[in-house]
Amino acid sequence: MLELTCGERIMRCFLGEDIDHVPFGIGLGYIPWGGAMDRWRSESGNPDLDIAKELGFERSFAIPLTNSGLLPLFEPQVISNEGEYTVYRDERGITQRVREGCETMPQYLDYPVKSPEDWEQVKSKQLVIGDETRILQDWNSFRSMIKQTGEAVQVGNYPYGVFGAVRDLMGVEEMLVSFYTQPELILDMMQHLTSLWIWIWERIAKEVQIDHIHIWEDMSGRQGSLISPAMVEEYMMPCYDRIVEFGRTVGVRVISVDTDGDCSELLPVMMNHGINMMLPFEVQAGNDIPKFREQYPELGIYGGLDKRALAKDKETIDAVVKLAAAMVKKGRYVPAFDHLIPPDVPWENFRYACEQLRAVCLGS
Repeated sequence: MLELTCGERIMRCFLGEDIDHVPFGIGLGYIPWGGAMDRWRSESGNPDLDIAKELGFERSFAIPLTNSGLLPLFEPQVISNEGEYTVYRDERGITQRVREGCETMPQYLDYPVKSPEDWEQVKSKQLVIGDETRILQDWNSFRSMIKQTGEAVQVGNYPYGVFGAVRDLMGVEEMLVSFYTQPELILDMMQHLTSLWIWIWERIAKEVQIDHIHIWEDMSGRQGSLISPAMVEEYMMPCYDRIVEFGRTVGVRVISVDTDGDCSELLPVMMNHGINMMLPFEVQAGNDIPKFREQYPELGIYGGLDKRALAKDKETIDAVVKLAAAMVKKGRYVPAFDHLIPPDVPWENFRYACEQLRAVCLGS
């Protein structure tokens, strides 16, 4: 009987290798968002509800503790109070207007980089390559932990991606315009950030085996990619090639991309440059995971189950579980909902869905 650690199981699943069972309860597609957790604790009658323990979620990836972004961070600052609204600058240097006591997206007003001069300031003072204080991990304790938990080692996480990190520094509108008005700036930002991350990962690789590189982009909407495939190829893929080459040199087996929205334009480009897993395949953006499985049999797929079904009835949930079961049979798939779980989902529905998916994953 094949017996695998949780880390080896998820790696082998995405690679289409033999596994003892499909990983269950992994990552983004099972995490409550907004007031969902408060609702579930209330409805379950358990103020200390731990959904991972209650529902039997498995572990997957351990991420070494590093600082992969601005160092030092900006000093948070309240700029104004406007009745029920507050304008403040956060530690990323992003100025935003928020409505107090309301779980909605803020209105983003300003970002730290708008010009080559701004970028040189941030680059030279807060994104310095070679600063050993970026490595925060106690390696003896980390090695001891992964030996005990069996997790695979991941580098890269939110909010770090070739497009994604630049967007967080400039704002999406300024960034998209700058592809045309300041292309050298965009290229330098992407290349410098990639160099910073690879420098960090090289130090991690000296301490532990890296199994998974994750790249966070969030560069699509319902209409598809925010930039054309040709621009993805020209601006981003040289950075991806560097990341993939680094991964090959240290034995990384899975390199993934997280982008919301319709990812159909991005998939062929990124797969041609070494990406072998993608998430979360939002259904409301038009993503169809059976279609993608047919088109890209070598792709590891995570997610693609419509989270909106969880707010409906058990019959609707059963249809989603049936889709997951069909995808599991085709391989290289880890069932999950297509993003964070919103607060309109009742605890009973979420519990029921997870019980059904657990049976699919464990083959019971």
